[in-house]
Amino acid sequence: MRPTRRHLIILMAVALISQNLGNVEGRTHFHNQKKKGSPVEAPSSQEAVSPSPVEAPSSQEAVSPSPVYPPPVPSDPSGPGDNSSSGCVFDVTSYGAVGDGSTDDTPAFRTAWKAACAVESAVLLVPSGYVFTMTSTIFSGPCNRGLVFQVDGVLMPPNGPDCWPKTDSNKQWIVFYRLDDMTFTGTGTIEGNGEKWWELPCKPHRGPNGTTLPGPCDSPALIRFFLSTNLVVSGLRIQNSPQFHMKFDGCQGVLIDKLSISSPKLSPNTDGIHIENTKYVGIYNSVIANGDDCISIGTGCSNVEIDGVTCGPSHGISIGSLGVHNSQACVSNITVRNSMIRDSDNGLRIKTWQGGAGSVSGITFDTIEMDNVRNCIIIDQYYCLTKACRNETSAVYLSGVSYNNIKGTYDVRSPPIHFACSDTVPCTNITMSEVELLPFEGELVDDPFCWNSYGTQETLTIPPIDCLQDGEPESVAEVSSYGC
Repeated sequence: MRPTRRHLIILMAVALISQNLGNVEGRTHFHNQKKKGSPVEAPSSQEAVSPSPVEAPSSQEAVSPSPVYPPPVPSDPSGPGDNSSSGCVFDVTSYGAVGDGSTDDTPAFRTAWKAACAVESAVLLVPSGYVFTMTSTIFSGPCNRGLVFQVDGVLMPPNGPDCWPKTDSNKQWIVFYRLDDMTFTGTGTIEGNGEKWWELPCKPHRGPNGTTLPGPCDSPALIRFFLSTNLVVSGLRIQNSPQFHMKFDGCQGVLIDKLSISSPKLSPNTDGIHIENTKYVGIYNSVIANGDDCISIGTGCSNVEIDGVTCGPSHGISIGSLGVHNSQACVSNITVRNSMIRDSDNGLRIKTWQGGAGSVSGITFDTIEMDNVRNCIIIDQYYCLTKACRNETSAVYLSGVSYNNIKGTYDVRSPPIHFACSDTVPCTNITMSEVELLPFEGELVDDPFCWNSYGTQETLTIPPIDCLQDGEPESVAEVSSYGC
């Protein structure tokens, strides 16, 4: 008999807390809860702007108990099982879905959802052998526990902005709202039909051979989980999103395993997985190739573990951007380990805007392989998309960032290590150990950049990073007030 989902969530939360306090090894599991209400339209998700914080779940909604005695750490996630045998199956074709790739099957999906939502451990089945088209839809809870949305066929939105219904939100396609104990899984494909959105003449983005190409206007995020708890997403192939492939806003307890996410290298703003105001997250054993951040972590996130992920091409794994428009940002206890980044513009990146407040702390990057990556290790507290950003005295405070066993090759167009910390709020407690980065081709770039950054080199670094200052700055007591 398999353990209950809530049991796995409790195990995962405790494991993540223990991991950040000590040396617990192994991967863990997570999850969250619900309440009825009207969904809030997704905020704009352009890379330049951190979305406004979503409403936090109330104390009655949040589920993150912390037992006094930690139970054993569960084994690695193993992917979806045979969900069809766990409860009643609601096949969308039984509710009128045609699946011919052109008929609007939205009414059938909504009717099937309503029926499945009312039954415990139900399976809403999108069967193989069909191509279903659906317009922008919010699948709302609360539902009975154990609901599985299983996509074995192909599911896609209308083909481009000209086909998008004028009455639908163009900021999001599928939204799962106020759900608890739900699984989104299957062996099928979520096809985003994003190409025509990428060609819209709004936001310029870099093209081949130094050219500039147009980018998206209000392009929709493909899949969004909002104010939900105890979620599992596994096994699916998600591709060619108009904008972000998958977003988690205001969620708690999320397990992501064995996903394949892909879009072309030059597709703008197609972040693979974006999380914000979300806690207790595990992202495992997934492959992500896209035109923006592989995984992006926004404000309000804590206790996140990323393990066994392959990124590239992409813009790497990013914390931020944070502190836009003088806002407060709080991120803590993030671990990235046993992962690979290849053919990417950035590797491991923390990016903040000047003028922000708050803190980033307890960040661990451990055992990461780089393959032809530009800006392998980068902290940028001067993040700005134009030349008009002015220097400001406040900043998000960065402390406790560890880089261990980071090895591989870099693109020599940029130094592989770049620590650009605020003029007035230094970065502190940066730890470097077993960092060995060599040119993918060309000569060694031996001038890493540091500015107002303090930390410790536990081993010699290749290339040498003599610019990292020892100890702590005299002003460290003052910047401690920036904590969240």
